[in-house]
Amino acid sequence: MRENASIRLVFVLALTVCVLLTAANILLGELNQDEGWYLYAAGQVARGALPYRDFAFTQAPVMPFVYAAADVLVRAWGVAGGRIFTAFLGFLSVLAASVLAAKVASRRWRAHAALTAFVLVGINVYQSYFTAVVKTYSLCALLLTTGMLVLAAGYNSRRLLSCFISGILLALAAGTRISTGIALPVVFLFLLFWGWRADWRSWFAFGLGGGLGLLAVFLPLFLAAPEGFIFGVLQYHTLRAPGSIVYQMVLKAGFLSRWVQAYMIASVLAAALIVLRLFPFRRPPVTDSPVGVLVLLAVFGAISLVHFLAPFPYDDYQVPVYPLLGAALAAAAVNMLAGLTPEEGDFRRRAMGALLWTVFSVSVLSSFSSPINQQWMILGRDRIWWLTKDKPDLIRLREAGRWIRENSSPGDLLLTQDTYLAVEAGRQVPHGLELGPFSYYPDWDSARAEKLKVLNRESMLNLLEKTRAPVAAFSGYGLSIRSPEVEPLSREEQALLLIALDTRYETARIMEHFGQAHTTLQLMTRRSTP
Repeated sequence: MRENASIRLVFVLALTVCVLLTAANILLGELNQDEGWYLYAAGQVARGALPYRDFAFTQAPVMPFVYAAADVLVRAWGVAGGRIFTAFLGFLSVLAASVLAAKVASRRWRAHAALTAFVLVGINVYQSYFTAVVKTYSLCALLLTTGMLVLAAGYNSRRLLSCFISGILLALAAGTRISTGIALPVVFLFLLFWGWRADWRSWFAFGLGGGLGLLAVFLPLFLAAPEGFIFGVLQYHTLRAPGSIVYQMVLKAGFLSRWVQAYMIASVLAAALIVLRLFPFRRPPVTDSPVGVLVLLAVFGAISLVHFLAPFPYDDYQVPVYPLLGAALAAAAVNMLAGLTPEEGDFRRRAMGALLWTVFSVSVLSSFSSPINQQWMILGRDRIWWLTKDKPDLIRLREAGRWIRENSSPGDLLLTQDTYLAVEAGRQVPHGLELGPFSYYPDWDSARAEKLKVLNRESMLNLLEKTRAPVAAFSGYGLSIRSPEVEPLSREEQALLLIALDTRYETARIMEHFGQAHTTLQLMTRRSTP
């Protein structure tokens, strides 16, 4: 009875902290440019457009179709609506990781495993932030974790159906972030080798589900726009300038360092489990399903390796796969403690309780000492003085959106590369600017730029000189990035574009410390005479 009361208390406390962190990140989390063009793409799909064919999109295509269902929230509440939907998906991924941990843990201690996983994944402010801001991570984490959960939960009772559905879900995860596609061959090979001893049809059902899922996701859009599809899904990510070998090694070292910082509790727990394996713990029977901790770690490791080998390995790429690691570590820790001999049963219960309370306590302390929290309130540092925000970034975005609505009509275009402004104001951007700051490909010829729905130097100058948009809005991200290299424009090129802009528009309002990186936003109106 005391044990159940302790579990319930930890769950209530953990749920409370998880909800508070999520709410804080929705309201106070820093803006990210990706939020704009992701939500804008979803809005376009909701209106009947297709990515690659009708507008440029540089991710796999599942996200805009799923987020199109949330377009009513975005129309009502702007970027905040998109964040609420994203956070809901992220919370579902936490629950899926909890149930997954229970499924691969020792039967007697499944509640402890589930709650430990909930704490590891749900009470991590880094994970909370990146599953609250609008990126592909929440949706991908949910699909990936649920795909493994369905496989683990149904392998014995409804094996063929669970394998088939798991294949579909992992294919959808690959259709959200292409890097997670490696989970399909990893799980397929596992089922193939296990299937010869259990049921050969399992790998066939999984392969069938995965294959049909991939065809359904990718084939129609490939047929609709082959060149745009190949560029957006594959080529764009290989064309960025990688830099020197030394620079690449620094990036990879930074990837590892920041990952450990972001997931310190999980990293310490993993290290402790590795060390404890040197001691003579008895290995208990975990579950009848062959889908266990090692399979989860294999999927996590394979996807992590793909991210590590990427030309630009950002540590937040790991957000979608972290729930798998959290589930695996929680189950492994519980399984190890369950390996204590029966004579030590009282100690075993105390050890399980100590594990749960320790992970909860250090997770709470870690979450409230993260650099993410500092960014809720702090702009930066001026010598010895901390510069604080007078308003959250999201509130400043809403103010800018309101000014744009007051100075334009619903059917008007908004000339901007800060696409989250268009989302917030409920306005459309000129065709070719759907990718926001990544829309400008100055060195491409006109035929290629037009076919791939982006702007080259000629078309950008033509747009700036002739657009009928009554309002323009440019932050430090506007007219400053050349793609696909994602490098700064030269001063000469920036001057050329800014002269064309200033000839057409005049500054009506300036907002300091706006948006991602807190640059200066210029809100501009069209001059009465060109």
